[in-house]
Amino acid sequence: MVDVDEFIDEKIEEISAEVGDANAVIALSGGVDSSTAAALAYEAIGDQLTAVYVDTGLMRKGETEEIRETFDYMDSLRIVEAKDRFLEVLGGVTDPEAKRHAIGEQFIREFETVAKDVDADYLVQGTIYPDRIESEGTIKSHHNVGGLPEVVDFEGIVEPMRDLYKDEVREVARELDLEEIISERMPFPGPGLAVRILGEVTDEKLEVAREANHVVEEELEEHDPWQALAAVIGKATGVKGDNRVHGWVIAVRSVESRDGMTARAQEVDWDTLQRIQSRITGENENVSRVLYDVTHKPPATIEYE
Repeated sequence: MVDVDEFIDEKIEEISAEVGDANAVIALSGGVDSSTAAALAYEAIGDQLTAVYVDTGLMRKGETEEIRETFDYMDSLRIVEAKDRFLEVLGGVTDPEAKRHAIGEQFIREFETVAKDVDADYLVQGTIYPDRIESEGTIKSHHNVGGLPEVVDFEGIVEPMRDLYKDEVREVARELDLEEIISERMPFPGPGLAVRILGEVTDEKLEVAREANHVVEEELEEHDPWQALAAVIGKATGVKGDNRVHGWVIAVRSVESRDGMTARAQEVDWDTLQRIQSRITGENENVSRVLYDVTHKPPATIEYE
């Protein structure tokens, strides 16, 4: 385990030295990784930092409003409405790696636009060690590592937590006095709901995935999973009332883990699972089935794409 106090002092000094008198933008998603990176960077360079939250349209229910409230103390906070641009670059894209690269490139373009406006030369990211391991190997490209475009209009990219695991990041977040809603927050993928939708990302699938994920997080909160999610994996025949429907199939996944490198499917009681399926199918007329994923990592990954 990292020496938290020593790590914080070291990284604040490193960020200050690397950025110098220049300005920087921080890619802020509201998750523990990017929020901790933002806190470290703010300690290091203060008003030279502009926090940028990009509303991709791929976020959890109520995410943008929550970010606005949680980080309203940061005068530099910018919320960029970019849903239409992200859906445009994802149009017709079905391959998981192609999705991640399309999202990674669009993120960079959004940050570059803000950077030009505030005359920033550096981009700060909340990249952590598992992101690098999976991207540098053959598992999958994380949008902020392997998903980055080859040409990036920044003098440098600063990644203060690139050698930390998720549990270590949480320790740093607590030491920095970040709110519990941030330090203990369940992981959420950088590409958002796009990697919880098999095939092309559409408005309809996004709304189904968003509502289903909201139900899963609410119902499984007391089970304290490391990560819980719902994925739109296809369509199947069902019956609602007296009508035959060809509706979406939702896969529910809940896992226990220490760092995300490996994970075990959580044993969830039958009553809870029935409550989840009842809410998901009852609250969305376009959903016909709900499944529970019992696969560990490996052989599966935690996310679906």
